[in-house]
Amino acid sequence: MRLPLAALATLCALSGGCSGAETSDIAQTKTEAAARDQNGADTMASNDGAPSGETITDPQQRPVMQMQVVLERLGFAPGVIDGKEGASLANALKGFQEARNLPVTGELDAATRTALAEWSTIPATRVVTIPQEWGQIAFATLPENPADQAKLKALAYESLIEKLSERFHTTPDVLAQLNPGGQPAGTGGAAAPQTMATPSVPAFAPGQTIRVPNVGADRIDAVTVDNKEWLETLRSLGVGTDQPAAARLVVDESEGWLKAYDAADKLVAMFTVTTGSQHDPLPIGNWGIKGKAYNPPYAYDPALLRNAPASNGKHQLPPGPNSPVGVVWIDLTKDHYGIHGTPSPETIGRAQSNGCVRLTNWDAARLAQMVSGSTKVEFRK
Repeated sequence: MRLPLAALATLCALSGGCSGAETSDIAQTKTEAAARDQNGADTMASNDGAPSGETITDPQQRPVMQMQVVLERLGFAPGVIDGKEGASLANALKGFQEARNLPVTGELDAATRTALAEWSTIPATRVVTIPQEWGQIAFATLPENPADQAKLKALAYESLIEKLSERFHTTPDVLAQLNPGGQPAGTGGAAAPQTMATPSVPAFAPGQTIRVPNVGADRIDAVTVDNKEWLETLRSLGVGTDQPAAARLVVDESEGWLKAYDAADKLVAMFTVTTGSQHDPLPIGNWGIKGKAYNPPYAYDPALLRNAPASNGKHQLPPGPNSPVGVVWIDLTKDHYGIHGTPSPETIGRAQSNGCVRLTNWDAARLAQMVSGSTKVEFRK
C-alpha cells in the first residue's frame, strides 16, 4: 500500500479500454458436476453448520463485529470488518432495513435487532490456519516511484499480514487485537515470545493458527470461472461466486453508498463507497456498463491526477491488489470513469476520489460478479 497519494485518488483512466467479455457457459460433464459439490475456496473458508473442531473459544462477545459479519454475508457490506460503529455500518444497516421493509434508520433499533436475530448463532470470529503454501510467496515493499512500479510484474501484497487482512476483510490492527501476543484470543497461558513486525502487529507465519473475523459468502464454484487468474483473486479475497444479478445500480454521492437492485427492483446488495470531490465531482446522470476488466493494468498519467508532478511521466503499471484501481475495473459509458477497487480499504467512505467510484477490493470483486452489459447505472447527488 505504498502507491503515490495522487495515484490512490485516481481518475482511473485505463489504457486500451476494458474487456467486456462475460464468463462463458461451460459444458457440464460428470467431473464438473462432481466438482460443484466441492468448495473451490481456500482452506480458510467458512464452513457454517459443519463441525469445526475448534477448541479455542473467543473470550469476547464482539457484538458489533458479529453484526458486521452477518450484514456482509447478506450483501450489505460495512466496508472494513473492525468491530466499530460508524457511517459504513450505518449504511449496511440501512440496506438491510430497506431490503426487509423495516424503518430505515441506520440504527440497531428493536425491529432490526429482531430481524437480525435469525443469524445470532453465527460467531463474530473463527480460528483458521494460515496455509503453508503462503510461505512460497516473496513479499516485498513496493517502490514509491511510478517508473519503478512499472518495472514490476505485479503490484502485489507487501506482507503476509496485508494479504491476511484482505482475505478476512479487515486490517492488521484488528488482526493484532484478535491475536494478542500472536496467539488467538482465548488461548490459555502466556503468549509465546515472538518477533513483532511493528510494536503492535504480530509477525504471522504460514502454518500458524490465528483468530480472524468470521467473514462468509466465500463459497467458490470453480468450474464457473474460466479466468483462472480471477479465480485465484476471488480465493485470495474470500469472495464467493454465488452472487445475485444486478439490473441497476444507484450511487449516491452525498450518502456515500452504492445500491444494487435485481430485475424485480429488490435491493440485493449495498456497499459503502468513495466518490468524487469538489474538484472532480461524480458525473451525475445515467450511464451503462461497457465491460469489466479483471486484474487490469493501469495507465498512470500525471496530467489526469491532482498533485502529480509532470516529471513522473506516463507509465503502464502492472495489475495487482495494490494497483490504484485494485483488482477490478467496471468500465462505464462515461469516458474515463468506472467503478473499481482500491489498495487502501481503510479509506473507503472517508476519503475522496477524482470522480470514480471506489470500493474495497473484496466488495468490488463481489459487485463485478453482479453486473453485466445490461446493468443500468445511476449517479446522483
